[in-house]
Amino acid sequence: MGTLLRPVPAAAASASPVPVASSSAHVAVVGGGGCGARSLRHRVSVRAFRAPSPQVLAMRWQRRRDTVVRSDVVAGGAAAAAAGDSTQSLSELHVASRVRGACFYLVTAVTAIFLFVAMVAVHPLVLLFDRYRRRAQHYIAKIWATLTISMFFKLEVEGIENLPPNSSPAVYVANHQSFLDIYTLLTLGRCFKFISKTSIFMFPIIGWAMYLLGVIPLRRMDSRSQLDCLKRCVDLVGKGASVFFFPEGTRSRDGKLGAFKRGAFSVATKTGAPVIPITLIGTGKLMPSGMEGILNSGSVKVIIHRPIKGNDAETLCSEARNVIADTLLLHGYGVH
Repeated sequence: MGTLLRPVPAAAASASPVPVASSSAHVAVVGGGGCGARSLRHRVSVRAFRAPSPQVLAMRWQRRRDTVVRSDVVAGGAAAAAAGDSTQSLSELHVASRVRGACFYLVTAVTAIFLFVAMVAVHPLVLLFDRYRRRAQHYIAKIWATLTISMFFKLEVEGIENLPPNSSPAVYVANHQSFLDIYTLLTLGRCFKFISKTSIFMFPIIGWAMYLLGVIPLRRMDSRSQLDCLKRCVDLVGKGASVFFFPEGTRSRDGKLGAFKRGAFSVATKTGAPVIPITLIGTGKLMPSGMEGILNSGSVKVIIHRPIKGNDAETLCSEARNVIADTLLLHGYGVH
């Protein structure tokens, strides 16, 4: 039994496409024509979801890999561009810091030349009437330091009321972060005598000005020089002058507060003078230790703490260091 279909012309039958099932199947096509029924059976095997050949798989994999590689190249290019921009920005900042540093030294040198002449002019009168405090020389030094730093960074002073008058001798101590510490402290206008390496006295103008100020020379590795330095400090305080110490002995390399030496506090206990702790914040960021050729932008803060008195050098040393350490920790600095 079959199904009778209208006869289809051969041309039409050959032109029409063979229907394709959605799965592998056998399709029977029965046709009739002429004087009798003539059947034509075609067995057609259809594979709609044929497995791809290895060549097709290879082409697809190559196309996908090219897409991934292209995406990686684009992403890598963007990252490299961002890194390049960052490097360029850092390079520009470094150049700006070097230029600012060169300008700083130019300004301080030119200013020092004119003010050094003033120091030399008044020095004979200073030796006659104010040999130990040398207030006129320190006033000139204050002008020099103020003119220099005012062009390059902002200075904030807190606790100025804790400074004793120039007529009252005292022992000042502070943390030491940078070459800028001396400039910053000179702006306070107090007649304290710094302790400095003997080699710095050889610098033209600056070293000579330090001599006129009465700065105390020290040979660091010479124990006899250290004893002479302490004796001279005791003598100056006894005669009404003030002295200034950096109890760490040198500038901090990592910005953290180091251990204190007891020399300054021995002077205080022997003379009965008060100890004035001072915290310097920001100088190490503007001009880090070992990088004196640059000057970064920023600001500096000076915090003057209340005077400390005592009869024991060890106790005074601990109290002064704790005050400075607590302040540095409060402002985000480290302590050894």
